[in-house]
Amino acid sequence: MNGENLMGAITLKYEKMALHLESLYRRFNKRELVAPDPLQFLYGWESPRDAEIVGLIASSLAYGRVAMILRSISAVLEPMGHSPFEFVMSASEQEWRNLYANFKHRFTDGEDVAALLSGIQNAVTKWGSLEACFAECSSECVSLTAALDIFIERLSLGRPNSLLALPRRGSACKRHFLFLRWMVRRDEVDVGCWRSVSPSELLVPLDTHMYQICSALGFTRRKSADLKTAEEITECFRALCPSDPVRYDFTLTRFGIRSDMDYQQLFGECGADA
Repeated sequence: MNGENLMGAITLKYEKMALHLESLYRRFNKRELVAPDPLQFLYGWESPRDAEIVGLIASSLAYGRVAMILRSISAVLEPMGHSPFEFVMSASEQEWRNLYANFKHRFTDGEDVAALLSGIQNAVTKWGSLEACFAECSSECVSLTAALDIFIERLSLGRPNSLLALPRRGSACKRHFLFLRWMVRRDEVDVGCWRSVSPSELLVPLDTHMYQICSALGFTRRKSADLKTAEEITECFRALCPSDPVRYDFTLTRFGIRSDMDYQQLFGECGADA
């Protein structure tokens, strides 16, 4: 096959894949298919100040088995009542340590939760909201990843925390990019309560499950699900949808989770190996 025919074949494959992914998006990007997913905790909050706090807590705890994740998020959010924003702004770190003294989620304990809430309180006090804090970080940086690094550093208040990871250390930071997806994108699934960041800047929230799917789709040949791999995969999605490279993230992560969705639906029409 000569160079011109090869490029034509690649273009055709990408066009076919884009059409198939868009078809899956229209079929499966539905709110009724969200559960079980930590995203379900973001629905019903009228104030963006509440939604962004809930989103940060829920995404930060999104590691481990789904059932455990949902229980842990509920345990943190239930004491907050009708307004997580008021709860966070009206208490102290010592009060939170006492309140969550018996909390445990894998590597995370009540000390980590209290420290995260303290970081949120500090950011909101200084900048007015988590969005405003992140927007200032973005204004100082040339990339979303660099902005996220500063944002997480501000939230951590210089202390180690199992709920916070710095992108500059090379991790895919799946939980933080998941938070940004929820905050920035707006459709039937994602709440999109932030307006200061464009969906075109987002990176794929890459975990082992998503890594395996994207490897099968031919989006990466890298051997680890790290930040560089997340960036490489995002560029492939950006080629399919420049304005919204994480458009298909929710849909793709349903495969293997829901019993009514199997990998053959995904890989067969894409011409990939399951």
